[in-house]
Amino acid sequence: MAPGDRVRRPGHVQFGELLLGPGTLYGWESLSGWEDSPGLDSGTVPRSDGHGAYPGRLLAQSRTITLDGLAIRTEPGRMGAAVRELSAATALRDDELPLVVQLDDSPPLLVWARCLRRAVPVGAGGYALGLVTGGALQFEATDPRRHGLIEQQAETALPAPEPGLDWRTTPGPERLLYPLDFGAPGSTGALRSVNEGDAPAHPSVTFRGPVSLPSLTNVRTGEVIEYDIDLAADDTLLVDTREGTVTLNGSTSRLYTATARSVPEPVFILPPGATSLAFRAAPGSTDPRASCEIRWRSAHW
Repeated sequence: MAPGDRVRRPGHVQFGELLLGPGTLYGWESLSGWEDSPGLDSGTVPRSDGHGAYPGRLLAQSRTITLDGLAIRTEPGRMGAAVRELSAATALRDDELPLVVQLDDSPPLLVWARCLRRAVPVGAGGYALGLVTGGALQFEATDPRRHGLIEQQAETALPAPEPGLDWRTTPGPERLLYPLDFGAPGSTGALRSVNEGDAPAHPSVTFRGPVSLPSLTNVRTGEVIEYDIDLAADDTLLVDTREGTVTLNGSTSRLYTATARSVPEPVFILPPGATSLAFRAAPGSTDPRASCEIRWRSAHW
């Protein structure tokens, strides 16, 4: 299941596989907390020797999203089944599900959330007639950023020179045929990402072997993630900068292989706009099969 795979029109809200809005059994009237800025934890501290305070970091809290005016419309006698379907889709759980909202013709946005509260008014007449109104759903997204549905990616190999013309086998100038074939372009080891939102995005980074001491550097800031590890041809090292994890072949933690010059994984972000990145490795590690791939979603406050 892809996040938002059932969202088709303005007014659609999809939580996991449950779709609410136009054309469904579940209507709604208002959505609070979606376009609002999240709460903030402030690191600002008062000045001890003067007026005012020293500005500190502002860190966003979890986002609370409330869908009010929930209405359920069914054929007479079918309300119980519709309510049970809603209950199953919004049951308490430990993990978060994708919550996708499309408000107008703009692309929908995504958060990962859990349903904390479900209110469904019960009235004998409403159940019999197939109409319940005045309900509500409340969600909490521990990551307050809203993300684009499309996961973007970029990949590169280690830097390699272009082959150029082989003058030992190229005919004389009078017999050259244009355009000349200089061979396949060499890799620069460069990556470029574009975060179209207004919030920093956390990418996932995958290094594939064979390679030693793989690293990825933000060209503008100089921040780097680097790992003192030798990857074989069939090895992959996945770095999740949001969760701060480093996993070898999908199961074994290799967080301890981060070198002294490597920044903490959650610090390695893609700010709004374009970011240039460079894939490098240990001297002598030049196998063309080695690669680095990044994946990210544009992030919005």
